[in-house]
Amino acid sequence: MAHELIILSPEKAVISYRLAAFGSRTLAHMIDLILFFAVVLISAELLSYSIGQFSPETVEAILLPAIPAGFFLYFILTEGLCNGQTLGKRALKIRVRGDDGLPIKFHQAIGRNLMRVADIFPGFYLIGFMSMFLNSKGQRIGDLVSRTVVVHERRVDPFFTPAPHALALHPLEERVGDLRGMTREEYVALRRFCDRYPQLPAFVQHKLLKEVWEPIAQRRRVPNIPNVHPLFIAEAMVMRYGRTHGLL
Repeated sequence: MAHELIILSPEKAVISYRLAAFGSRTLAHMIDLILFFAVVLISAELLSYSIGQFSPETVEAILLPAIPAGFFLYFILTEGLCNGQTLGKRALKIRVRGDDGLPIKFHQAIGRNLMRVADIFPGFYLIGFMSMFLNSKGQRIGDLVSRTVVVHERRVDPFFTPAPHALALHPLEERVGDLRGMTREEYVALRRFCDRYPQLPAFVQHKLLKEVWEPIAQRRRVPNIPNVHPLFIAEAMVMRYGRTHGLL
């Protein structure tokens, strides 16, 4: 397994991510399992207490289908909604990303976690472990199918977060105008700018502000907002254009 994932971004910047090793991924998964089954045990006790008039067999019939469903939902929802991190991954400071370096998308979280069925067969993650050891990026079956990798957290300025494309309304949308005349190419450029900016080195960030953000902002007559970083204004433009053209 390689130690780093090296990516050449569309901005011609080299970005490296330290791939999470077998040990950290296994420990993170064990933490997740402990937390999950702790919740299951507590839920079982509460269920037994609240429906005490029913037999243990009835409680068991309720829990048996709920446990596997909850198992898959836990990993899908935490990775899909929390930018690639379960509670265990957060504790170990590792994160799931697309193999192109971009934040994981929700459909990727669904795919990589539903494929745990293949990873588990025929024993406890035997196929998954074999895949990780034989793959240069440490990908299990679910990672290969969904094109994801697990990496260590990059130390970036916490002031920046990935662009909130899924939000209902960006708080700065009213400040960017109607964006009349903005092209699809400008939208794609700004969206990539927003997605990648937090992970790029400072000198590349400065270059992108000059070469991507400023020309588009000037053409679309989007004013600077005092004490607001251009990244957040760009996010508002992406949200407004995407909503107007049915791209969200």
